[in-house]
Amino acid sequence: MCLMVALTVGCAVACATDSIAVDYSVGITVNTGGSELAPYYISSNRRGTVTQQHSVLMNACVKREMDTTRRLSWGAGVEVWGGWSSSVDYQRYDSESGAWTANPQHPARVWLQQMWIEGKYRSVFLTIGQKDIEPGVVNRELSSGDLVMSGNARAAIGARAGFVDYQNVPFTRGWLQIKGEYGYYRHNSSTWLKHHYNYYNNFITTHYWFNYKNIHFRTCPSKPLVLTIGAQAACQFAGKAFYYDRGENTMTIEMKPTLKAFWRALFAGSGGENLGDQTYVQGNHVGSWDIALDYRLPGGSTVRAYYQSLWEDGSSIGKMNGLDGLWGLEYRSNRHGIVTGAVVEFLDMMSQSGPIHFTPMDLVDDDHPNGSDIKYKATGSDDYYNNYCYNGYQNRGMSIGSPMARSPLYNTDGYMRFTDNRLRGFHLAVKGDLGSQLSYRAMLSWRKSLGTPFVPHVVPLTCTSMMVEAIYSPRRVPGLRVQAQLAHDHGTLYGGNNTGVLLSVTYNGIFTIKR
Repeated sequence: MCLMVALTVGCAVACATDSIAVDYSVGITVNTGGSELAPYYISSNRRGTVTQQHSVLMNACVKREMDTTRRLSWGAGVEVWGGWSSSVDYQRYDSESGAWTANPQHPARVWLQQMWIEGKYRSVFLTIGQKDIEPGVVNRELSSGDLVMSGNARAAIGARAGFVDYQNVPFTRGWLQIKGEYGYYRHNSSTWLKHHYNYYNNFITTHYWFNYKNIHFRTCPSKPLVLTIGAQAACQFAGKAFYYDRGENTMTIEMKPTLKAFWRALFAGSGGENLGDQTYVQGNHVGSWDIALDYRLPGGSTVRAYYQSLWEDGSSIGKMNGLDGLWGLEYRSNRHGIVTGAVVEFLDMMSQSGPIHFTPMDLVDDDHPNGSDIKYKATGSDDYYNNYCYNGYQNRGMSIGSPMARSPLYNTDGYMRFTDNRLRGFHLAVKGDLGSQLSYRAMLSWRKSLGTPFVPHVVPLTCTSMMVEAIYSPRRVPGLRVQAQLAHDHGTLYGGNNTGVLLSVTYNGIFTIKR
């Protein structure tokens, strides 16, 4: 930590004689809909900012970007959101009266969305604070969402280090480049979980840590054909788990954030003081194998084919989960026109390495103190984004990975886990220009969910979601952006039909501080 602070301060001192360009933005967002929560395409991949049926929100951001062309540079920023949002009733069990009550909840009236300070030396950066992490393979604006770090949930608070951008690998003469980062974080979603949990069944885990890292290699980007291959990995670890059965707290497990726990977040391994971590792998690990192939067309536009293979444990790391993953095809134009970008994606989470998960330690009792007499293992039922000791791969109810898996925010029964992670669906998106001041974006998706490997639905749930968006950027007022969205969900996955609209007005500018 001292090294991070020293580097950042050193960068600020080194650049103190220069003029400082500061970007700023202010905006207001208003949305309304026909259901308790916003339609899928209004709430998804929006960093957890717009989730409720009705909202009137204002935001402001001030930031100074790092100058990547300089050997030594620094950056900082802060983004704040606030306003009014409608409430949603979540069920809560009162153990004293034995009755269920309505527990109305809404987002904070004011919250800190981002706040960070960072510095770079040559090709290496350090960031301290809360800053969004951009997906590495999929298109942030058009994709359904990265499987590991989609931008669907609010950013975590912590510190990370890595390469500023792709860097040439020594002795390859530019034919191979590398990019990656590593960091530890806190999501600070404990209060959210306590307020939304039903206190009747299952569990909640609070005050846990989060680790995220990625590494990608790509071939020479100036060539017509470019291959990118790599991996992402994340881990929830440590914390305190409270288990409930029929309203009674039956067990509490504390998983201490020891140095060994931080190490096992980097290299998965069994350990810890509780039986689960000793028997299986400490923490909740989620990751993906990523591969993309870009081809530059003669006119300069590009076509990208990509695949992300999601994994939860050793079986899916070893690709025993069939065709599970995100398959995509993207087109990017190098000029203005009716179509400047398009994405087609197919998401499959049906295999999950088979229907059975078994280890001898699943059976521990007085007659079997060392577990089952059957010593074979079956490592299926990966139960993507869920874990036996953590409330799913989420932050404040929003999936950190693909938003196509219905987020726990929608569980108004107070069950704080993913209920629809065994699914299959497709996603289509297109954007373009309708003139020099008007552009558009349109999205369509369909999903069918069978529930989870352990709690399947008797009847599959489906949902068709669609959204059209118009963006007006008047030439007479540079920096002004007016965005209007119309979205609709049809089907049973989100409890019925839901139509919503959103209007956002944002102004972006820049000012210079001279020394």
